Amino acid sequence: MQFAIYCKDKAGSAHVRADNRPAHLEHLKKYQGHLVCTGPLLTEDGQGMVGSLLVVEFPDRSAAEAFAAADPYAKAKLFQSVEITPFRKVFPQS
Repeated sequence: MQFAIYCKDKAGSAHVRADNRPAHLEHLKKYQGHLVCTGPLLTEDGQGMVGSLLVVEFPDRSAAEAFAAADPYAKAKLFQSVEITPFRKVFPQS
């Protein structure tokens, strides 16, 4: 099942994101087979990062929650909020 993981950063936490980015990317590399698409949420001018959006595929919600909780960003308490929602990709068709 696919899940959208929508994470909003705490205000003023750009340094937490920058400090933990290498570990976050290593975490994603370990789960490449589960990633549909991932990337940062940006400020209106496209210059700053204010969150993350990950579309992932796992057998169930508990596996998606475990993946999200193990993310170095989450462990560093970067996020103000995290929402995990079942998702279905429709387009583009593979």
